[in-house]
Amino acid sequence: MRHLLQRHPIPIRTHFAHSLVLTYALPPEQLAPLVPPGLALDTYTAPDGTEHGFVAAAVVDARGLRPAGLPARIGADLVLTGYRVFTRFPTPGGRTMRGLRILRSDTGHRLMVAGGNLLSRYHYRLARIGSRAVGETLEFKVVSADGRADLHVRANLAGPPAPLPPGSPFADARAARRFAGPLPYTFEYEPQTRSMIVVKAVRPHWEPKPVAVEVPHLTFFDHGPLAGTRPVLANAFHVSDLDYGWEPGSRRALDGSTR
Repeated sequence: MRHLLQRHPIPIRTHFAHSLVLTYALPPEQLAPLVPPGLALDTYTAPDGTEHGFVAAAVVDARGLRPAGLPARIGADLVLTGYRVFTRFPTPGGRTMRGLRILRSDTGHRLMVAGGNLLSRYHYRLARIGSRAVGETLEFKVVSADGRADLHVRANLAGPPAPLPPGSPFADARAARRFAGPLPYTFEYEPQTRSMIVVKAVRPHWEPKPVAVEVPHLTFFDHGPLAGTRPVLANAFHVSDLDYGWEPGSRRALDGSTR
C-alpha cells in the first residue's frame, strides 16, 4: 500500500533563494521511452522544421521548506537538484496540461531523501552539494552517490537578459520562455492503479531571467536510457527571492478525467 502514501498528500511551502534551470534539447525518439502511459512529450518545432523534446536540469536553493501551515523558521534549508522531461497531459474537455515528469532528484539532506521517497515518486537520492554566490556569479557543484547525476554549473547573473546559447533550437527568447521549468504541474504515473498523480505548483509570480551559464561537468546524459545522446543546451533561466509551494497530489485517469 506504499503507493497510497506516494501521492504527494501533504501541501509544501518554501522560499526560493535561487532557482537555476538548464533545458536541454534532444530528438523526441530518444525521450519517448521516458514517458509513461497517459503522457505525451511536449515538443517544439524549430525554424528549420526539426522537432525537439526537452529535459530540464534544475538546481534550487530552498529555504524554510516545510508542510503548509507551519512557520518558515522550523523548515529545512537545503539545495535540491532534479531532472525532468517536459510533457503534456490531455483532459476530456480538450484542455492540455503542461508539466514535468520527474526522472531523478538529489539532495544533501538525508531526511529529505527519506521523506521525499515516502510521500512522492520524485526518486530522491543522497548527494554532496555545494553552492556559493560571489558577486554576480552563482555556482553549484553536485557529487551524486552513484556518479550518475554529477553537476558543476556557473551562472552569470549580471547585466541584461542573456542571449540564447549557441546551437539552441529556439527561434527567439519568447519561444524559449515556454520551456523554462518548472512548469505549473508535475506528473507521476502510478502503475498499481494505472493512474496519473498530478501535483500543482503554487507561486505568486514567475519572471525568470535568461542567463549565461558554463557547465564544466554534467553526467546525467552519460548513463541509463540517455547514454550516448548528444543533448544541446537550449536555454538557461534564473529566478530568485520568491515564495513557492506544491499542492497535494490529485489522482486522474489516464484520459485526464478525475477519480
